[in-house]
Amino acid sequence: MPYTIIEGNIADQETDAIVNAWNRNIIPWFLLLPQGVSGAIKNVAGFEPFRELQRKGPIPLGGAVITGPGKLKCKAIIHVAGISMLWRSSEKAIRACVRSALSLASEHNLGSIGFPLIGAGTGGVKPEDAKRYMLEEFEASGFQGSIVLVLFKKN
Repeated sequence: MPYTIIEGNIADQETDAIVNAWNRNIIPWFLLLPQGVSGAIKNVAGFEPFRELQRKGPIPLGGAVITGPGKLKCKAIIHVAGISMLWRSSEKAIRACVRSALSLASEHNLGSIGFPLIGAGTGGVKPEDAKRYMLEEFEASGFQGSIVLVLFKKN
């Protein structure tokens, strides 16, 4: 399974899908101020993917749901619940998010997927640890497409 690591903005990726590091989807999105990965996605995609996401209801920790891309170039956004109700992430949650996202990508015949670091930032996991957990899951997966890990780079 090929993967690449780049620096950039997740919303700019030319993959079939991108991953949004989200929350459990219990608090309505309009009461939150999307920041970080979600903010970058909202700035380009608009509000529709987040409205669609809200209609899907709560996401179990480590789970994933798929929505349309809004105004993004990709075919879909896969939203993963990488942080708990206490706004913290963990190795277990990060690994489950990667597996859930790759499973959805396979199920929907998406040939490429862009991931941000999950659990770093708001989730409180050290970026180097989150990266290691994710790369190990990429390598262990049976995903037949290509994976891009996008490390955020400020413009």
